[in-house]
Amino acid sequence: MILDTSFLIDLMDGKQNAIAKAQELTKRNEAQIITTVSIFELSSGLAQSKKPDRERQKIMQILAEQTVWPLDDDGAHIGGRIDGELAKKGQSISPEDCMIAGIALSKKQTVLSRDSDFKRISTLETEPY
Repeated sequence: MILDTSFLIDLMDGKQNAIAKAQELTKRNEAQIITTVSIFELSSGLAQSKKPDRERQKIMQILAEQTVWPLDDDGAHIGGRIDGELAKKGQSISPEDCMIAGIALSKKQTVLSRDSDFKRISTLETEPY
């Protein structure tokens, strides 16, 4: 299961629904995977934070507990295709979400997210929390 950035932020903020979902995934022995794209997004937010030391500590704790997958060639090709197809239909989503979806599809993984933009990708399995 790929953990989207929205989930990671909610988890770091101590939101109960995210904490409960993380516990459920652990109980199910579900792999919990973070992408390098989410690291990029978290780092961007960190650079804008008013409390960067505290936020950095939260990010480092999350990263230490999870497997991290990079955006490889397959994920990049799939993500780029998704980006182009959605733009062509006038339904664009962020390039970062396209990259996360590309990684998920290339690895046959579900994305855990509350971000409704992922629903525009018909071939992508998502799980809410």
